[in-house]
Amino acid sequence: MISVSKLLCGLDAEGDGLRYDAADESSKPQITEKRQRRPVVVWNTTKRCNLRCEHCYAAADHTGAPGELTTAEGKALLDDLAEFGAPVVLFSGGEPLVREDLPELVAHAADNGLRPVLSTNGTLLTRERVRELQESGLKYAGISVDGLRARNDRIRGQEGAFDAAVRGIEACLDVGVKTGLRYTITEHNVADLEGVVDLLVDVGVDRFCFYHLDYGGRGAQVADADLSPEATREAVDRLCTLTREYHDEGEEIETLLVGNYADAGYLVEYARREFGEEHAGRVRRYLERNGGDPTGERVADVDPVGNVHLTQFWQGYALGNVKDRPFGEIWSDESNPLLARLREREDHLTGRCQGCAYRDICRGGSRLRALAVHGDPFAPDPKCYLTEAERASG
Repeated sequence: MISVSKLLCGLDAEGDGLRYDAADESSKPQITEKRQRRPVVVWNTTKRCNLRCEHCYAAADHTGAPGELTTAEGKALLDDLAEFGAPVVLFSGGEPLVREDLPELVAHAADNGLRPVLSTNGTLLTRERVRELQESGLKYAGISVDGLRARNDRIRGQEGAFDAAVRGIEACLDVGVKTGLRYTITEHNVADLEGVVDLLVDVGVDRFCFYHLDYGGRGAQVADADLSPEATREAVDRLCTLTREYHDEGEEIETLLVGNYADAGYLVEYARREFGEEHAGRVRRYLERNGGDPTGERVADVDPVGNVHLTQFWQGYALGNVKDRPFGEIWSDESNPLLARLREREDHLTGRCQGCAYRDICRGGSRLRALAVHGDPFAPDPKCYLTEAERASG
Protein backbone atom coordinates (compact mmCIF):
# COMPACT_ATOMS: atom_id res chain seq x y z
CA MET A 1 0.00 0.00 0.00
CA ILE A 2 1.59 3.24 -1.19
CA SER A 3 0.30 6.67 -0.19
CA VAL A 4 0.31 8.87 -3.28
CA SER A 5 -0.91 11.85 -1.26
CA LYS A 6 1.97 11.57 1.21
CA LEU A 7 4.66 11.09 -1.42
CA LEU A 8 3.49 13.87 -3.72
CA CYS A 9 1.81 16.34 -1.35
CA GLY A 10 3.25 15.53 2.08
CA LEU A 11 -0.12 14.57 3.57
CA ASP A 12 0.28 12.67 6.83
CA ALA A 13 -2.27 9.98 7.67
CA GLU A 14 -3.12 7.61 10.48
CA GLY A 15 -1.77 4.50 8.74
CA ASP A 16 1.67 5.89 7.95
CA GLY A 17 3.17 4.10 10.94
CA LEU A 18 2.29 0.79 9.29
CA ARG A 19 3.40 1.79 5.78
CA TYR A 20 6.68 3.43 6.82
CA ASP A 21 8.67 2.43 9.89
CA ALA A 22 9.20 4.98 12.63
CA ALA A 23 12.88 5.47 11.92
CA ASP A 24 14.33 8.84 10.97
CA GLU A 25 13.36 9.80 7.41
CA SER A 26 16.97 9.72 6.26
CA SER A 27 17.58 6.18 7.48
CA LYS A 28 17.11 3.01 5.50
CA PRO A 29 15.90 0.03 7.54
CA GLN A 30 17.90 -3.15 7.44
CA ILE A 31 16.27 -6.25 5.99
CA THR A 32 16.30 -7.95 9.41
CA GLU A 33 14.45 -4.99 10.94
CA LYS A 34 11.78 -5.08 8.25
CA ARG A 35 11.22 -8.78 8.81
CA GLN A 36 10.69 -8.31 12.52
CA ARG A 37 7.48 -6.37 11.85
CA ARG A 38 4.36 -8.31 12.68
CA PRO A 39 1.85 -8.63 9.86
CA VAL A 40 -1.47 -6.95 9.42
CA VAL A 41 -3.83 -9.93 9.39
CA VAL A 42 -6.82 -10.17 7.08
CA TRP A 43 -9.41 -12.56 8.48
CA ASN A 44 -11.93 -13.70 5.90
CA THR A 45 -14.61 -14.36 8.50
CA THR A 46 -16.96 -16.07 6.02
CA LYS A 47 -17.23 -17.02 2.38
CA ARG A 48 -20.88 -15.94 2.32
CA CYS A 49 -21.78 -12.72 0.54
CA ASN A 50 -24.95 -11.02 -0.60
CA LEU A 51 -23.23 -9.89 -3.83
CA ARG A 52 -21.23 -11.73 -6.48
CA CYS A 53 -18.42 -9.46 -7.67
CA GLU A 54 -16.70 -10.48 -10.87
CA HIS A 55 -13.17 -10.06 -9.47
CA CYS A 56 -13.67 -11.41 -5.92
CA TYR A 57 -10.38 -12.96 -4.77
CA ALA A 58 -12.25 -15.11 -2.22
CA ALA A 59 -14.71 -16.43 -4.84
CA ALA A 60 -17.45 -15.65 -2.32
CA ASP A 61 -20.99 -16.92 -2.85
CA HIS A 62 -24.37 -17.03 -1.13
CA THR A 63 -23.77 -20.32 0.71
CA GLY A 64 -20.40 -19.97 2.44
CA ALA A 65 -17.93 -22.75 3.20
CA PRO A 66 -18.41 -25.78 5.45
CA GLY A 67 -16.35 -25.66 8.63
CA GLU A 68 -16.04 -21.87 8.97
CA LEU A 69 -14.52 -20.75 12.27
CA THR A 70 -17.05 -20.59 15.09
CA THR A 71 -17.30 -17.68 17.50
CA ALA A 72 -15.14 -19.53 20.01
CA GLU A 73 -12.57 -20.48 17.37
CA GLY A 74 -12.55 -16.90 16.10
CA LYS A 75 -11.89 -15.56 19.59
CA ALA A 76 -9.05 -18.05 20.02
CA LEU A 77 -7.57 -16.79 16.76
CA LEU A 78 -7.83 -13.19 17.95
CA ASP A 79 -6.17 -14.13 21.25
CA ASP A 80 -3.26 -15.62 19.34
CA LEU A 81 -2.95 -12.63 17.00
CA ALA A 82 -2.78 -10.33 20.02
CA GLU A 83 -0.17 -12.50 21.73
CA PHE A 84 1.85 -12.65 18.50
CA GLY A 85 1.81 -8.85 18.26
CA ALA A 86 -0.21 -8.30 15.10
CA PRO A 87 -1.08 -4.58 15.03
CA VAL A 88 -4.31 -4.77 13.03
CA VAL A 89 -6.97 -7.35 12.22
CA LEU A 90 -9.04 -6.65 9.12
CA PHE A 91 -12.45 -8.32 9.27
CA SER A 92 -13.27 -9.27 5.70
CA GLY A 93 -15.20 -11.89 3.77
CA GLY A 94 -17.14 -12.70 1.76
CA GLU A 95 -19.23 -10.11 3.49
CA PRO A 96 -18.39 -10.01 7.21
CA LEU A 97 -21.69 -8.34 8.10
CA VAL A 98 -23.57 -11.57 7.39
CA ARG A 99 -22.00 -12.95 10.59
CA GLU A 100 -24.31 -12.16 13.49
CA ASP A 101 -21.40 -12.41 15.93
CA LEU A 102 -19.32 -9.72 14.17
CA PRO A 103 -19.78 -7.08 16.93
CA GLU A 104 -18.76 -9.68 19.53
CA LEU A 105 -15.63 -10.54 17.55
CA VAL A 106 -14.75 -6.88 16.97
CA ALA A 107 -15.10 -6.23 20.71
CA HIS A 108 -12.88 -9.21 21.52
CA ALA A 109 -10.20 -7.91 19.16
CA ALA A 110 -10.34 -4.42 20.65
CA ASP A 111 -10.28 -5.74 24.22
CA ASN A 112 -7.08 -7.62 23.39
CA GLY A 113 -5.29 -4.56 22.02
CA LEU A 114 -5.78 -5.27 18.33
CA ARG A 115 -6.96 -2.48 16.04
CA PRO A 116 -10.15 -3.82 14.41
CA VAL A 117 -11.01 -2.54 10.94
CA LEU A 118 -13.61 -3.67 8.45
CA SER A 119 -13.67 -4.46 4.73
CA THR A 120 -17.24 -4.56 3.45
CA ASN A 121 -19.37 -3.98 0.39
CA GLY A 122 -21.32 -1.53 2.54
CA THR A 123 -24.75 -2.60 1.37
CA LEU A 124 -25.80 -4.03 4.76
CA LEU A 125 -24.64 -1.09 6.85
CA THR A 126 -27.24 0.97 8.69
CA ARG A 127 -26.70 3.62 11.34
CA GLU A 128 -27.79 1.12 13.99
CA ARG A 129 -25.31 -1.53 12.84
CA VAL A 130 -22.50 0.99 12.49
CA ARG A 131 -23.19 2.34 15.97
CA GLU A 132 -23.11 -1.19 17.40
CA LEU A 133 -19.77 -1.87 15.69
CA GLN A 134 -18.38 1.47 16.84
CA GLU A 135 -19.36 0.69 20.43
CA SER A 136 -17.61 -2.67 20.01
CA GLY A 137 -14.39 -0.87 19.08
CA LEU A 138 -14.42 -0.62 15.28
CA LYS A 139 -11.92 2.01 14.10
CA TYR A 140 -12.32 2.08 10.32
CA ALA A 141 -14.52 0.75 7.52
CA GLY A 142 -13.24 0.30 3.98
CA ILE A 143 -16.22 0.14 1.63
CA SER A 144 -15.92 -1.24 -1.90
CA VAL A 145 -17.31 0.74 -4.81
CA ASP A 146 -16.09 -0.19 -8.28
CA GLY A 147 -17.41 2.59 -10.48
CA LEU A 148 -20.39 4.87 -10.83
CA ARG A 149 -23.86 3.36 -10.54
CA ALA A 150 -24.21 1.36 -13.77
CA ARG A 151 -20.66 0.00 -13.89
CA ASN A 152 -20.52 -0.75 -10.18
CA ASP A 153 -23.80 -2.67 -10.22
CA ARG A 154 -22.74 -4.75 -13.22
CA ILE A 155 -19.33 -5.57 -11.70
CA ARG A 156 -20.91 -6.39 -8.31
CA GLY A 157 -23.69 -8.48 -9.77
CA GLN A 158 -26.66 -6.68 -8.26
CA GLU A 159 -28.77 -3.73 -9.29
CA GLY A 160 -28.93 -1.17 -6.51
CA ALA A 161 -25.57 -2.14 -5.00
CA PHE A 162 -24.10 1.32 -5.67
CA ASP A 163 -26.89 3.21 -3.94
CA ALA A 164 -26.83 0.79 -1.00
CA ALA A 165 -23.05 1.17 -0.64
CA VAL A 166 -23.32 4.97 -0.66
CA ARG A 167 -25.98 4.74 2.04
CA GLY A 168 -23.58 2.56 4.03
CA ILE A 169 -20.83 5.15 3.62
CA GLU A 170 -23.20 7.89 4.80
CA ALA A 171 -24.19 5.78 7.81
CA CYS A 172 -20.54 5.41 8.84
CA LEU A 173 -19.86 9.11 8.44
CA ASP A 174 -23.01 10.07 10.33
CA VAL A 175 -22.06 7.86 13.28
CA GLY A 176 -18.43 8.98 13.21
CA VAL A 177 -16.60 5.88 11.96
CA LYS A 178 -13.75 6.82 9.61
CA THR A 179 -14.54 5.47 6.17
CA GLY A 180 -12.63 4.97 2.95
CA LEU A 181 -13.24 3.78 -0.60
CA ARG A 182 -11.83 0.53 -1.98
CA TYR A 183 -11.80 0.44 -5.79
CA THR A 184 -10.32 -2.32 -7.98
CA ILE A 185 -9.29 -0.84 -11.32
CA THR A 186 -9.89 -2.77 -14.56
CA GLU A 187 -10.79 -1.90 -18.13
CA HIS A 188 -14.42 -2.21 -17.02
CA ASN A 189 -14.34 0.80 -14.68
CA VAL A 190 -11.18 2.86 -15.18
CA ALA A 191 -13.22 5.55 -16.94
CA ASP A 192 -15.10 6.26 -13.69
CA LEU A 193 -12.06 6.91 -11.50
CA GLU A 194 -12.40 10.70 -11.20
CA GLY A 195 -16.19 10.59 -11.12
CA VAL A 196 -16.31 8.25 -8.13
CA VAL A 197 -13.75 10.32 -6.21
CA ASP A 198 -15.59 13.57 -6.91
CA LEU A 199 -18.93 12.09 -5.88
CA LEU A 200 -17.67 10.56 -2.64
CA VAL A 201 -15.66 13.65 -1.65
CA ASP A 202 -18.97 15.50 -1.80
CA VAL A 203 -20.44 12.83 0.51
CA GLY A 204 -17.57 13.35 2.96
CA VAL A 205 -15.09 10.56 2.17
CA ASP A 206 -11.42 11.60 2.34
CA ARG A 207 -9.60 8.26 1.88
CA PHE A 208 -9.40 6.39 -1.43
CA CYS A 209 -7.60 3.05 -1.97
CA PHE A 210 -7.15 2.01 -5.58
CA TYR A 211 -6.31 -1.67 -6.08
CA HIS A 212 -4.62 -3.20 -9.08
CA LEU A 213 -6.30 -6.45 -10.09
CA ASP A 214 -4.69 -9.54 -8.59
CA TYR A 215 -5.33 -12.93 -10.12
CA GLY A 216 -6.81 -14.83 -7.18
CA GLY A 217 -10.27 -16.39 -6.99
CA ARG A 218 -12.59 -14.94 -9.64
CA GLY A 219 -9.93 -12.32 -10.36
CA ALA A 220 -8.21 -14.94 -12.53
CA GLN A 221 -11.35 -15.19 -14.66
CA VAL A 222 -11.28 -11.48 -15.53
CA ALA A 223 -7.52 -11.16 -16.02
CA ASP A 224 -8.16 -10.33 -19.67
CA ALA A 225 -9.87 -7.14 -18.44
CA ASP A 226 -6.75 -6.03 -16.59
CA LEU A 227 -5.18 -2.79 -17.75
CA SER A 228 -2.32 -2.88 -20.23
CA PRO A 229 1.00 -1.37 -19.09
CA GLU A 230 0.22 1.79 -21.04
CA ALA A 231 -3.28 2.06 -19.58
CA THR A 232 -1.91 1.44 -16.10
CA ARG A 233 0.55 4.33 -16.45
CA GLU A 234 -2.26 6.56 -17.66
CA ALA A 235 -4.49 5.59 -14.71
CA VAL A 236 -1.71 6.24 -12.19
CA ASP A 237 -0.98 9.60 -13.83
CA ARG A 238 -4.66 10.49 -13.56
CA LEU A 239 -4.71 9.58 -9.88
CA CYS A 240 -1.59 11.69 -9.26
CA THR A 241 -3.17 14.64 -11.07
CA LEU A 242 -6.41 14.25 -9.12
CA THR A 243 -4.54 14.11 -5.81
CA ARG A 244 -2.56 17.24 -6.61
CA GLU A 245 -5.63 19.14 -7.82
CA TYR A 246 -7.50 18.47 -4.58
CA HIS A 247 -4.40 19.44 -2.58
CA ASP A 248 -4.00 22.68 -4.53
CA GLU A 249 -7.66 23.50 -3.83
CA GLY A 250 -7.07 23.04 -0.10
CA GLU A 251 -9.03 19.78 0.15
CA GLU A 252 -6.78 17.08 1.59
CA ILE A 253 -7.75 13.62 0.40
CA GLU A 254 -5.66 10.54 1.12
CA THR A 255 -5.07 8.48 -2.03
CA LEU A 256 -3.34 5.11 -2.02
CA LEU A 257 -2.26 2.54 -4.59
CA VAL A 258 -2.37 -1.13 -3.66
CA GLY A 259 -1.22 -4.36 -5.24
CA ASN A 260 1.46 -3.38 -7.76
CA TYR A 261 4.82 -2.26 -6.46
CA ALA A 262 5.92 -1.09 -9.89
CA ASP A 263 4.01 1.94 -8.60
CA ALA A 264 6.93 2.57 -6.23
CA GLY A 265 9.46 2.97 -9.01
CA TYR A 266 7.03 4.91 -11.14
CA LEU A 267 6.26 7.41 -8.37
CA VAL A 268 9.98 8.12 -8.00
CA GLU A 269 10.13 8.74 -11.75
CA TYR A 270 6.98 10.89 -11.58
CA ALA A 271 8.38 12.97 -8.71
CA ARG A 272 11.66 13.47 -10.56
CA ARG A 273 9.81 14.59 -13.69
CA GLU A 274 7.32 16.88 -11.91
CA PHE A 275 9.25 18.20 -8.89
CA GLY A 276 12.96 17.54 -9.39
CA GLU A 277 15.67 15.32 -8.00
CA GLU A 278 15.42 16.42 -4.36
CA HIS A 279 11.73 15.51 -4.12
CA ALA A 280 12.37 12.23 -5.96
CA GLY A 281 15.06 11.35 -3.44
CA ARG A 282 12.67 12.01 -0.59
CA VAL A 283 10.04 9.78 -2.21
CA ARG A 284 12.60 7.01 -2.63
CA ARG A 285 13.63 7.16 1.03
CA TYR A 286 10.02 6.83 2.15
CA LEU A 287 9.54 3.86 -0.16
CA GLU A 288 12.68 2.19 1.16
CA ARG A 289 11.03 2.33 4.58
CA ASN A 290 7.79 0.96 3.13
CA GLY A 291 9.55 -2.30 2.32
CA GLY A 292 8.04 -3.25 -1.05
CA ASP A 293 5.62 -6.07 -1.74
CA PRO A 294 4.50 -7.49 1.64
CA THR A 295 3.63 -11.06 0.60
CA GLY A 296 4.60 -13.52 3.30
CA GLU A 297 5.93 -10.82 5.61
CA ARG A 298 3.83 -7.78 6.50
CA VAL A 299 0.41 -9.01 5.40
CA ALA A 300 -1.12 -12.38 6.26
CA ASP A 301 -4.50 -13.96 5.70
CA VAL A 302 -6.69 -16.41 7.58
CA ASP A 303 -9.52 -17.79 5.47
CA PRO A 304 -13.02 -18.72 6.68
CA VAL A 305 -12.06 -22.27 7.70
CA GLY A 306 -8.79 -21.26 9.38
CA ASN A 307 -6.18 -21.79 6.67
CA VAL A 308 -3.29 -19.31 6.82
CA HIS A 309 -2.24 -17.75 3.52
CA LEU A 310 0.64 -15.60 2.29
CA THR A 311 -1.78 -12.76 1.46
CA GLN A 312 -5.54 -12.51 1.17
CA PHE A 313 -5.26 -12.87 -2.60
CA TRP A 314 -3.22 -16.11 -2.55
CA GLN A 315 -6.01 -18.42 -1.37
CA GLY A 316 -4.72 -21.42 -3.31
CA TYR A 317 -1.75 -22.09 -1.02
CA ALA A 318 -2.01 -22.71 2.73
CA LEU A 319 0.81 -22.62 5.28
CA GLY A 320 -1.26 -24.40 7.93
CA ASN A 321 -4.53 -24.14 9.81
CA VAL A 322 -5.22 -22.29 13.06
CA LYS A 323 -7.44 -25.16 14.22
CA ASP A 324 -4.27 -27.27 14.36
CA ARG A 325 -1.55 -24.77 15.34
CA PRO A 326 -1.52 -21.18 16.60
CA PHE A 327 -1.21 -18.51 13.92
CA GLY A 328 2.06 -17.22 15.36
CA GLU A 329 3.64 -20.66 15.16
CA ILE A 330 2.51 -21.15 11.56
CA TRP A 331 3.70 -17.69 10.46
CA SER A 332 7.09 -18.11 12.13
CA ASP A 333 7.77 -21.58 10.70
CA GLU A 334 10.33 -21.01 7.95
CA SER A 335 10.71 -24.73 7.36
CA ASN A 336 8.03 -24.05 4.73
CA PRO A 337 10.20 -23.66 1.61
CA LEU A 338 7.98 -21.14 -0.20
CA LEU A 339 7.64 -18.92 2.86
CA ALA A 340 11.39 -19.01 3.46
CA ARG A 341 12.20 -18.18 -0.17
CA LEU A 342 9.70 -15.32 -0.25
CA ARG A 343 11.40 -13.78 2.76
CA GLU A 344 14.69 -13.96 0.85
CA ARG A 345 13.15 -13.23 -2.53
CA GLU A 346 15.89 -10.85 -3.65
CA ASP A 347 18.07 -13.95 -4.11
CA HIS A 348 15.44 -15.75 -6.20
CA LEU A 349 13.80 -13.15 -8.47
CA THR A 350 14.42 -13.84 -12.15
CA GLY A 351 14.28 -12.03 -15.48
CA ARG A 352 14.14 -8.25 -15.63
CA CYS A 353 13.74 -8.01 -11.83
CA GLN A 354 17.36 -9.08 -11.30
CA GLY A 355 18.91 -5.93 -12.73
CA CYS A 356 16.14 -3.47 -11.89
CA ALA A 357 17.28 -0.37 -10.02
CA TYR A 358 13.96 -0.32 -8.15
CA ARG A 359 14.12 -3.90 -6.91
CA ASP A 360 14.74 -2.78 -3.32
CA ILE A 361 11.51 -0.72 -3.13
CA CYS A 362 9.40 -3.09 -5.24
CA ARG A 363 10.76 -6.55 -4.37
CA GLY A 364 9.33 -7.99 -7.55
CA GLY A 365 5.70 -6.94 -7.21
CA SER A 366 2.90 -9.51 -7.04
CA ARG A 367 4.19 -13.04 -6.66
CA LEU A 368 0.68 -14.37 -7.26
CA ARG A 369 0.40 -12.70 -10.67
CA ALA A 370 3.84 -14.07 -11.54
CA LEU A 371 2.68 -17.56 -10.60
CA ALA A 372 -0.63 -17.21 -12.44
CA VAL A 373 0.93 -16.02 -15.70
CA HIS A 374 4.39 -17.62 -15.72
CA GLY A 375 3.91 -20.63 -13.44
CA ASP A 376 6.79 -19.40 -11.26
CA PRO A 377 6.30 -17.27 -8.12
CA PHE A 378 9.74 -15.71 -8.63
CA ALA A 379 9.26 -14.66 -12.25
CA PRO A 380 8.67 -10.98 -13.09
CA ASP A 381 5.27 -9.52 -12.27
CA PRO A 382 3.46 -9.36 -15.63
CA LYS A 383 1.89 -6.06 -14.53
CA CYS A 384 5.20 -4.22 -14.20
CA TYR A 385 4.77 -1.16 -16.40
CA LEU A 386 8.20 0.45 -15.99
CA THR A 387 10.17 0.97 -19.18
CA GLU A 388 13.66 -0.43 -19.68
CA ALA A 389 15.10 3.05 -19.22
CA GLU A 390 13.20 3.54 -15.96
CA ARG A 391 14.30 0.16 -14.61
CA ALA A 392 17.89 1.19 -15.29
CA SER A 393 17.68 4.69 -13.83
CA GLY A 394 16.81 4.15 -10.17
